[in-house]
Amino acid sequence: MKVLLISANTEQINMPVLPLGMAQVAAAAQTAGHHVKTVNLMMAGDIGERVRGSVLSFQPEVIGISVRNIDDQVMEDTEFLLDPVKAVVSECRDLSDAPIVLGGAGYSIFPLSALDYLKADVGIQGEGEKSFVMLLERMAHQAEISEIPGLCLPETGLVKKPDPGENLDDYPHPLINLHMPIPSGYDMKEIWFPIQTRRGCAMDCIYCSTASIEGRILRKHSVEYVLDFIRRVKAFGINNFFFVDNTFNFPSAYAKALCEHIIRADVHINWRCILYPWKVDGALIEKMARAGCKEVSLGFESGSESMLKRMNKQYTLDDIRHITKMLKKQRIRCMGFLLLGGPGETRDSVEKSLSFADSLKTEAMKITTGIRIYPHTALHQIAVDEKLIPSDDNLLHPRFYVAKGLGNWLSKTVDKWMAEHENWMR
Repeated sequence: MKVLLISANTEQINMPVLPLGMAQVAAAAQTAGHHVKTVNLMMAGDIGERVRGSVLSFQPEVIGISVRNIDDQVMEDTEFLLDPVKAVVSECRDLSDAPIVLGGAGYSIFPLSALDYLKADVGIQGEGEKSFVMLLERMAHQAEISEIPGLCLPETGLVKKPDPGENLDDYPHPLINLHMPIPSGYDMKEIWFPIQTRRGCAMDCIYCSTASIEGRILRKHSVEYVLDFIRRVKAFGINNFFFVDNTFNFPSAYAKALCEHIIRADVHINWRCILYPWKVDGALIEKMARAGCKEVSLGFESGSESMLKRMNKQYTLDDIRHITKMLKKQRIRCMGFLLLGGPGETRDSVEKSLSFADSLKTEAMKITTGIRIYPHTALHQIAVDEKLIPSDDNLLHPRFYVAKGLGNWLSKTVDKWMAEHENWMR
């Protein structure tokens, strides 16, 4: 079948993001024998014209649209990001009779409500490499589709739970010359190319939506696969990489083995990653530095021990201090993250968190006030129990949790601290 895949994301909250998930689905569909065209709307200029040109010239039999972001997760003046996606769906609908299939990280958190809002035909929650190819095969033969794992239908919602692949190496490489379109006007040397070496997270932080996207079971690519991926990308003149795994340091033995392979291969890359502030030792940080790690995102979220426990974090303030000291020793930049306003937060715990963040002297600090509430999380249930939101709110339109008694004080206090720290941001 002729398959047009569109990455609808144009948001650049931290950096332009290449559509890795769509590229992997595209590679899987092409490997299964389908004719695939991909379109990246990041920096597309006239998006409507880009969509029209692609649909009319390619004449697809199926159109897939990847939805990465629902909103910008900022409580003040929240930007809802689905309306531009809805315009893309509408444009495709006007130009083609091809069924429209939704997927992507943002979509997977809200499979039924996002499908209804965007007025597409079907959606796939979670990984698409298997389910989307299965859908294409059944569509090609006009067979029944309702039993496909992860498939969401307007009338029935999810019929079967997503079926995460156990061996990630079984999925074909995203062939970047065909399926990872680089935004026009971008210097290849400036791009931080995404790599995902692991999927799934069982940490159960009270606010996190990762389980809805990737599942709770941790699955890994072989380190040989990852090294081959790096070499393929380097052939295109790209030397900067972003390991987008939620927790680069889990399991620690795997992270160390990966760094050792990169060192021995002598590939000379620069990279950044996300560390969970627990079970990080000097040996790992030293190997990361030798392998080319230049920057770490450290989401420690609070400087209050009681708040860490309420968020179901496994680490302590001493763990955070120790990790930041090790990073400084190896000259790896650190961007810290604070998440203020959660259940049990008080003015005292906020002040403790800000003072703690200041004491770490990280190269950058990102502070979020108010926590976006996602479905099927512990925070969702807390918000319902406290009658902050009705139990039937689908949460597609952003709702935020802020502990009672903080109100405007929280934002004003953070603003005051930020005025004294030029490397802090919101």
